[in-house]
Amino acid sequence: MSKTNQIPKLTLASSSPYRKELLARLGLPFAVQAPDIDESPNPGESGRALVIRLALEKAMAVATQLPEGLIIGSDQVAVNAGQIIGKPRDRDDAIAQLTQASGREICLYTGVALINAACGRTQSDVVIYRVRYRTLNPRQIVHYLDLEQPYGCCGSLRSEGLGIALLDSIRGDDPSALIGLPLIRLIGMLEAEGVELIPGLGSV
Repeated sequence: MSKTNQIPKLTLASSSPYRKELLARLGLPFAVQAPDIDESPNPGESGRALVIRLALEKAMAVATQLPEGLIIGSDQVAVNAGQIIGKPRDRDDAIAQLTQASGREICLYTGVALINAACGRTQSDVVIYRVRYRTLNPRQIVHYLDLEQPYGCCGSLRSEGLGIALLDSIRGDDPSALIGLPLIRLIGMLEAEGVELIPGLGSV
């Protein structure tokens, strides 16, 4: 019998519809619970350190409320010329983010954490994507924002939608990380907790 028939309850510690859609691709039942944490970066904190800390804090905020189950936390930021960039505050901020990214390569850091609420066992990792933007003029940026309105997306870019037209290249190992939840890394973490999506595959 597949262990997926015996898996602990999964809970996604997130309010993101994109992460919910990504996790649903695995075909496992899960609940969603939004964590209540302060997502502000600490002074001098790097993008990599920020996303791993927030992924863990999100998962822990929900895990402390549950007696058992596997809790998934994730966070993503972009880094452009050493500056951490999250979701735009408003339209003007989105214009500024895309203007600053024009013609440049930026790094997207996506953190993921999995906590076993019953025993406190924790796993975490960071996936990096490098995204190079085409040279964009103000009219193109405004036109894109009018069409896609990517205000809930890190760096004002929906790469799974029309935002792909703004890019020259993308480099990374896990395409789902680009959207906000690195499924390849997460599957490995679930397998370490005895959850097999395809029986026997995790032991190959």
